[in-house]
Amino acid sequence: MNLHFNTIAEPGKPGLKWKKLFKTHWAAYRTWFESKGAAYTPDLKTSQEALKKHMPEMWPTYKRLCKLANADEVSARFLTGFQPPAYISGCSQAVLPGNDIKLVRNYDYHPDLTEGTQLLTAWNGKKVIATSDCLAGAVDGMNDDGLAISLTFGGRKVVGEGFGIPFILRYVLEFCSNVEEAVAALTRIPSHMSYNVTVIDKSGAHKTVQIAPDKAPLVTDAAFATNHQGEIDWPENAAFNKTLERYGFIEKMLSEGKANSTEMADAFLQPPLYNTKFKEGFGTLYTVVYSPVEGTVHLRWPNEVILQSFNYFKEEYRLIEFDQPAVAPVLAERFHQPISQTANRIDRTYQEQQVSQPDWQKTVTDTLVKAMAQANPSADKEELEAFRNKLMKRGQVSWEVLADFWSKMGTGYSSFWKN
Repeated sequence: MNLHFNTIAEPGKPGLKWKKLFKTHWAAYRTWFESKGAAYTPDLKTSQEALKKHMPEMWPTYKRLCKLANADEVSARFLTGFQPPAYISGCSQAVLPGNDIKLVRNYDYHPDLTEGTQLLTAWNGKKVIATSDCLAGAVDGMNDDGLAISLTFGGRKVVGEGFGIPFILRYVLEFCSNVEEAVAALTRIPSHMSYNVTVIDKSGAHKTVQIAPDKAPLVTDAAFATNHQGEIDWPENAAFNKTLERYGFIEKMLSEGKANSTEMADAFLQPPLYNTKFKEGFGTLYTVVYSPVEGTVHLRWPNEVILQSFNYFKEEYRLIEFDQPAVAPVLAERFHQPISQTANRIDRTYQEQQVSQPDWQKTVTDTLVKAMAQANPSADKEELEAFRNKLMKRGQVSWEVLADFWSKMGTGYSSFWKN
């Protein structure tokens, strides 16, 4: 399995290079964006009004992007970032706020579902180096004021009204200069799903903000995050992505205070932080190290490195092959600590339910159908097949249906698949 990764410099207003990026990825994004089914789909006017209300500074950039894309109603709605379909990823991130200020993160997802693009831009005056997502968003990045940011999925099932998190991160990078300003934006702009967002600036100040669509944001001093927010809200997801094991590993590494930035970065290329379930949508697509003081960005893979900076940014293409083994887990042995027996039991149960398939979406669907059958012994084959068909539409996992399924757990499965 491969990742086609490009670094692109357009250090000014969005122009022809962004337009080419849009043309490359829009067909796939459109299919995803229109897969929401009966879920809440705001019209264009509502979406634009939400953008102007919550992120008014982005409005001129939004209009420029729409013009470059020759946007119709669907793409214009998409580019607002408001109320996209549900999506789930698994990531790890940590900051070193001492003398060697760093933000290190792994982005874990399916290689076919990412743009594979690092962009250098200056859409609103600040130079920004970010990993592009949703064409106008970012999943991590840093601006030339020395503010770095990244996200992890919060491990909760709730889907509400708000913006897709990549659009919120892009806004922070475009208009915020330090942690205080970033936190103010993150606690003000509504997110449609739950995420942990870690920010650090060149002073070493840092915060992790737990945001969710159904409760007030929680601002913490946490220097790291994986894929849960306090108590485990979604045991099946937590078991699959081993969020507790990764959390415990980073916690021990930081608490001992013995890891420098190099060791920390190396640890992210080793188990349990480095993941290889690429076909199931949980493989580490890249490790990135942001250095706010130096203004440098290191993209890392087991056998590849790309070094960029605001002063020297090179456009290049890399073919990343994911059959490469991770680095020998020396640090993993040093800092590993076991998770609870309950989490181990959940993990074993989940693994027993998994069936290895070349199609990761089929793997997810098979797993959920088996779980449904075990939870409802009286269910007949027709009911289970109806459930399978509801999850898989046109060969794609319907994440909106999946989120609806999780939200109704415990309220009667049969009513879900028959509705």
